Amino acid sequence: MITIVGAGLGGLTLARVLHLHNIPVTVYEGDASAAARTQGGQLDIHEQNGQLALEAAGLLEEFRKHIHEGGEAMRILGPDGSTLFDEPDDGSGHRPEILRGDLRQILIDSLPEGTISWGHKVTAITPVGAGRHELTFADGTTATTELLVGADGAWSRVRPLLSDATPQYVGTSFVETYLYDADERHAASAKAVGTGAMMATVPGKGIQAHREANGVLHTYVSLTRPQEWFDAAPITAARVAAEFEGWAPELTALITDGETPPVLRPLHTLPTEHRWERVPGVTLLGDAAHLQVPNGEGANLAMYDGAELGRAIAAYPGDIEAALTQYEAGLFPRSAAESAEAARDFERFFGPDTPQSVLELFKSA
Repeated sequence: MITIVGAGLGGLTLARVLHLHNIPVTVYEGDASAAARTQGGQLDIHEQNGQLALEAAGLLEEFRKHIHEGGEAMRILGPDGSTLFDEPDDGSGHRPEILRGDLRQILIDSLPEGTISWGHKVTAITPVGAGRHELTFADGTTATTELLVGADGAWSRVRPLLSDATPQYVGTSFVETYLYDADERHAASAKAVGTGAMMATVPGKGIQAHREANGVLHTYVSLTRPQEWFDAAPITAARVAAEFEGWAPELTALITDGETPPVLRPLHTLPTEHRWERVPGVTLLGDAAHLQVPNGEGANLAMYDGAELGRAIAAYPGDIEAALTQYEAGLFPRSAAESAEAARDFERFFGPDTPQSVLELFKSA
């Protein structure tokens, strides 16, 4: 039996590809149900990885039914609200937008009932020989697997079986807020954001927002501060907004008018060249394998990892180690290149030369 820990996009893509090849699989997920918590904001799904993964999963057409039309638009503003760059959605579909929750539900619905064991939080993993591992769950039950795949994100419980690496804070955090019914109730902010994504950044801080379906504006405020700054006092809208004194009110309103409590998202990464020696019966995918700073690729890479691993397992029936060797031979250089590119993008977005570096990036694309 193949066991996947984590019912995120990468783990579910793997489960779906295995299902298409009639390979039994169980996904263990700590959440009590698919609706136990919100699934984050909008994702752009790229042709070179995320869409290829969906095609391998036989779900590309279903995905296209749920995309946010017009969501590929991009706008860059100055702190005073002036427009520095404005690119409308050209309808090309190179990176169509979809809510993470919608995409996850498509994957969940594509799996046979019972594939996902909800409410199974892993508390311990013990090697039991011959590449097999015993999982212990919070409720005291156990399961033994012949192949264990860690698809359980940044703070993976599976990773320590392979690697001593732990995520490190990069010095920047996001603070997340939402506005609802924005066109009617927050018209100035809605106009500033436009039909897709908007960012307004200066060295050390910025306000980014994305228009989602049904008039929702989803904001990520970036602050380059040591962890101690965030720990020193509660993260309130007023405290965050004070860092943007003098900015255009339609931008700061994305913070001060927030209709949900601000949520702190510290950014962490694994080493760019993160890899491990082959350990029988276990591997990783997605953030568990190659956590990087956000640049729009994380979900795409996790899904691509899942599809590639599923295809490798199908290509080597009865030889799990050959499948894992092939998968990791592609995973390691791909992950290193993508992590390095993410770091370069992050420096352009939030480093000392922003917003000029951001403008140069988008104008050259």
